[in-house]
Amino acid sequence: MKVRSVVFNNRRRDFTVRFGVSSYRYPYARLETQPAPGDHVVTAVVDPEIGREGFSYTLASGAEGTVHGEQVLDYNKDPRYLRDVLLHELTLAAQRRLRTSPLSRREIARRMGTSAAQVCRLFDQTNTRKSVDEVLALLGVLECEVQLSVRAKSA
Repeated sequence: MKVRSVVFNNRRRDFTVRFGVSSYRYPYARLETQPAPGDHVVTAVVDPEIGREGFSYTLASGAEGTVHGEQVLDYNKDPRYLRDVLLHELTLAAQRRLRTSPLSRREIARRMGTSAAQVCRLFDQTNTRKSVDEVLALLGVLECEVQLSVRAKSA
């Protein structure tokens, strides 16, 4: 996701990062290069060098740092970002299983009732347009058991 704008607030000690219509806060405490007591952020700009997918900031001391947009989305537990992470993990599991499976991609496509091209898209970890349902069906054909675990956050 592209960062549209970033604004810093030294009193609140955080950044407000805007992606499209959504805005998220990101605290200074999560920065790699944190401002020391008496130091503060003097500039924060969307960084074109990383494809506008994050921002760079400068401290009064002259130290600089960069924050990727995924760090902001992960910190704020954005559901779309978490979905993409889940899809990525499931796809990697399917790729690992395919290496040991005796099934060909054509046989997988036949069992799923779809085309070989669609199966190739399901195995592509960069494809975020697929659904969790499709990847779960793929894992079922590959004879994988998927377990979902929900537990309380650790303190």
